[in-house]
Amino acid sequence: MLAHVDSLAALGVDAYGVQVEVDVSQGSISYAVVGLPDAAVRESGERVRAAIRNSGFSMPARRVTVNLAPADTKKQGPSFDLPIALGVLIGDGQLKPKLDNFAAVGELGLNGEVRSITGVLPMALGARQLGKRALLVPKANGAEAAVVEGVDVFPVESLADALQLLREANREPLSSHVDMSDEPYHEDILDWSDVKGQEGVKRAMEIAAAGGHNILLVGSPGSGKTLLSRRLPTILPPMQLNEALEVTKLYSVAGLLGAGRSLIKTRPFRSPHHTVSHAGLVGGGSYPRPGEISLAHNGVLFLDELPEFHRDVLEVMRQPLEDGNVSIARAAQTLTFPAQFQLVGAMNPCPCGSLLANSSGISHVKPCTCTAPQIRRYLAKISGPLLDRIDIHIEVPSLSPEELMSKRAGENSAQVRRRVVAARQKQLCRMKGSGIRSNAHMNSKALQQFCEMDSGTKDMLKAAIAQFNLTGRGYDRILKVSRTIADLEGVPNVEMHHVAEAINYRSFDRKLFG
Repeated sequence: MLAHVDSLAALGVDAYGVQVEVDVSQGSISYAVVGLPDAAVRESGERVRAAIRNSGFSMPARRVTVNLAPADTKKQGPSFDLPIALGVLIGDGQLKPKLDNFAAVGELGLNGEVRSITGVLPMALGARQLGKRALLVPKANGAEAAVVEGVDVFPVESLADALQLLREANREPLSSHVDMSDEPYHEDILDWSDVKGQEGVKRAMEIAAAGGHNILLVGSPGSGKTLLSRRLPTILPPMQLNEALEVTKLYSVAGLLGAGRSLIKTRPFRSPHHTVSHAGLVGGGSYPRPGEISLAHNGVLFLDELPEFHRDVLEVMRQPLEDGNVSIARAAQTLTFPAQFQLVGAMNPCPCGSLLANSSGISHVKPCTCTAPQIRRYLAKISGPLLDRIDIHIEVPSLSPEELMSKRAGENSAQVRRRVVAARQKQLCRMKGSGIRSNAHMNSKALQQFCEMDSGTKDMLKAAIAQFNLTGRGYDRILKVSRTIADLEGVPNVEMHHVAEAINYRSFDRKLFG
């Protein structure tokens, strides 16, 4: 007898339908899986046999052939165990399901337990797109799948539980209600008020948060670069539902969502070590998985000690910084992962870190011991094209003893975030319908439309282009930062002092890198 059970498989951050065809026929006892299965799928026979037997049913003592269609797409992972077992029992006549138009995913344990799998959120979205009425998922993935409206999600603990559900079809599905307000930022752990002094750097970080701009912090060890960077997410605006779904899909396929968690509601903060590999940063593998730049999508990617990263690893970020996605090509397929992140880089000005402190006359910092060739080699690890893609470059000065010992608290994260949210709302209203979420991602058409300047401001900008030898990209970045400064100020047009401040954020790298 031939049975059909629908299932799904994740491909990148999306999913596609897989039809599990099971033929139970007369012949010598055998079990075969076709349809380009990988090792985990081929091994499903042993798991399915044991799970069926330990759930109180019998494995057919006949010839069992399983086909996973479409047959020209590689199938991977153990998520087909549950639909294969259901297909075997339906094909053998031991199960006649009352629930129609359903799909199933899940890994089986030898005792019949249905274990969690990765990529359930994309699969639930795919089931809705395919018009499925119901989706059977492991209980541990139930909350994740229930985020999707338009498909009934039924979590099952075991194969026996799934069989009972299909026979009776009288169970209520999980609710698909999503509350975006129940996961606040953790100001009790990290808060903007923890940072002493550094008012100029705080101003630059606020501008970066308000416009989604990339920023480079340069300063001596202990000046507060990491402290500031780790608190940037606390002043970013809360994620909208569509952003949260994008992030959750990435973490789901990467297996990082965590059991029982339904939705990631706070912006990601990723801080890979400088020994990270090319594949670890951009993604890859024989079955491509998202890398750190994709896991930072809609959030922050913090690269501490930037010159310590391998140069070729840093260079691969150039295309994602421009396009907001990364494509991973393999012989059989090309996958695209979203990667619209906010880059925060931190570095010392020289190998020993004391160069800028000494030049500023700060006496309590040890003298710089680096030679000129050492400094040149150190700074040369950061290429000009990568620097050009970073909107704001700023020095983080060493604090004086008085500032270090001060108990005066500055603004907290909530106060700063209110201004950032107000500025972002202006940007969303201005660019409604364009798909652009922040000033940092404006295209040339938007720049011409929303960054009008008077003749005096244009003359100042023209002089800055000549003085600092700015590229076309550098010019665009200045306009984008200027627009953000105007939004924070609450004025409709870009004025001369907005452009002057934006130019100042592009001049420091010329002083340091030459």
